[in-house]
Amino acid sequence: MTPIKECLINKSTKINPVWLMRQAGRYLPEFREIRKLNPDFIKLCLNHSLAEEITLQPIKRFGFDAAIIFSDILMVPHGIGQTVQFKKNFGPNLGSLELNILHNITKDDFTENLSPVYKLLFNLKNSKDLHNKDLIGFVGAPWTLLVYMINKVSPKNGLSEDFFKDEILINEILNLLDKFIKIHIENQIKAGATIIQIFDSWAGLIQNDFDKFLYNPTLSLVNHVKNLGVPVICFPRGISDYVKFTKIVKPSMINIDYNVDPKSLIKSLDIPIQGGLNPEILLSNKENLRKEIKKYLDIFKDHPYVFNLGHGILPETQVDMVYELVNIVRNYK
Repeated sequence: MTPIKECLINKSTKINPVWLMRQAGRYLPEFREIRKLNPDFIKLCLNHSLAEEITLQPIKRFGFDAAIIFSDILMVPHGIGQTVQFKKNFGPNLGSLELNILHNITKDDFTENLSPVYKLLFNLKNSKDLHNKDLIGFVGAPWTLLVYMINKVSPKNGLSEDFFKDEILINEILNLLDKFIKIHIENQIKAGATIIQIFDSWAGLIQNDFDKFLYNPTLSLVNHVKNLGVPVICFPRGISDYVKFTKIVKPSMINIDYNVDPKSLIKSLDIPIQGGLNPEILLSNKENLRKEIKKYLDIFKDHPYVFNLGHGILPETQVDMVYELVNIVRNYK
């Protein structure tokens, strides 16, 4: 059994599994070399050969306990027909919503549009580099994808004033997303994913209607993954009440962000926990890194825990600091 599955299924605390969100990405010089030659991010994600190489880069370097596929949560909007582009120093930029196009996309169309993602997983599951390691597939949660699809850009400065004005549009998109995210999950599992992580990157923006935007749509996905016999990790970044979320949604594991007090969680949660470390700690020094990592490992010493960050690794992170992180976690007693 893989170390993360051991933690998920047997609630074992004998080992300290470790992987990092966005571990296959911009902090690695070998990734940056590929990126220079492939400026179109969506095309790169859909190049299964290069995506395989990128997925394995951090595994070969650091020996993490899981590979997370090189892909993006915006593959789903792309797969159902909304234009998705990534602009340098700006981020994602989505095209207009053409509901007639979105409603005409079939399951077969969608699967064909994202077939390189599934080819990537199929190839990876037989990789010798992933022996005794998990292969993590992922999706964006309905709320976060709704935000991108309507807002059309990253909501770093909050949502536009008229975001909620068209309730019919919101409901239509949420229904579409429930359908096609489930198809994407199913296709990833069939192709070889051993764990699914649901990223709700903008969950912290929800101010009301939590049942509609957070709990119910995520629970629908979690139940779907569980019915397919695979563990599911939820990361509702920025919410104020992880305990309530966990009790309602019931994921196999909860990924926490760095604004959460980890001590307050172990008294209230009986499921495995992942993450927490502020990725900015990796931009400090090794002494501070050791202190902060030890804090999390000490707190979760008697609780099933997978070491990870409270958000994705930052592009300016030095490779030496990641080596140090893995060394600290591996040698923790």
